[in-house]
Amino acid sequence: MNLAIIGATGNVGRKTIEILEKSKIKISKLFLIASPRSEGKKMKFKDSEITIQSIEKYDFSNAPITFFAAGSKIAEQWVPKASKKTVVIDNSKFFRMDNDVPLIVPEVNPDQLEMYKKKNIIANPNCSTIQMVVALKPLHDRFNIKRVVVSTYQSVSGAGKAPMDELLSQSKDYLEGKKINSKNFTKPIAFNLIPHIDEFVDEGYTKEEWKMINETQKILDPKIKITATCVRVPVLVSHSESINIEFEKPFDVKEVQNILEKANGCKVLDERKDGGYITPLEAENSYLTFISRIRKDSSNNKALNLWVVSDNLLKGAALNTVQIAEKLIKKYYG
Repeated sequence: MNLAIIGATGNVGRKTIEILEKSKIKISKLFLIASPRSEGKKMKFKDSEITIQSIEKYDFSNAPITFFAAGSKIAEQWVPKASKKTVVIDNSKFFRMDNDVPLIVPEVNPDQLEMYKKKNIIANPNCSTIQMVVALKPLHDRFNIKRVVVSTYQSVSGAGKAPMDELLSQSKDYLEGKKINSKNFTKPIAFNLIPHIDEFVDEGYTKEEWKMINETQKILDPKIKITATCVRVPVLVSHSESINIEFEKPFDVKEVQNILEKANGCKVLDERKDGGYITPLEAENSYLTFISRIRKDSSNNKALNLWVVSDNLLKGAALNTVQIAEKLIKKYYG
């Protein structure tokens, strides 16, 4: 099968290439597409070099499945055109809340994949949403989740390569006693926390917080009440989340641990001792969603606390799109 990646030179595009190299998908030809300024450059895939094509000249009928890893503006402009000739798996936020576009996390709602036929588009959820619903799904099936309160600690890679470079340069300047200039963030990110991701919207929330609320309800259950606070932290890769979950049914912590240990895509590391938990640095480059600090909420006997960490460039982006493609191919192209 031929596949194509739009935005091949970006963070998510490069990760998609890496994951496809390890995937079981049998690829006849891989097309790498980017902006005109990257046209003619070469990128490695397995044992070969592929010449990058300009999106303005590319023929979308070359591949039956195309990954879009280029952001909302590119998606808005090009996905409607592309979807007339190829199935699009889009990593941007642009189509996520479209009622005719499935929002898919393969471990959570693969049954909704068939909806792709309506528009030939499949949306990849927000990185923070993905890791949360992977942990919530098996618990919702067993105990029926009533309410979720989540605080996120999101790495700078979620904002792109330039913010990653800025964290490194600001850290160097801070340690050398130099003045810090912020270009990609509202305030310095080095040795700091910024409780603001994306634009502000209604009632003091940000778009990132609304994404987590609306996307989780679309993927998992519209009846679940959710509130979120999203924070950018001086970490290069991997998002962390502190999640408080209130259930309809009574639960036992040991049973929760057993459920999560068996859940597809999850890894429980909860030893209740110094270092017996996962951190962002340890989760980097792993396909898994790690879960630690599993404990009852001492103020509410129907609530539970979790610490959830995942590589946002992998499961939060590129990996999830490739897993969607694998499901799609197995079901509709096998």
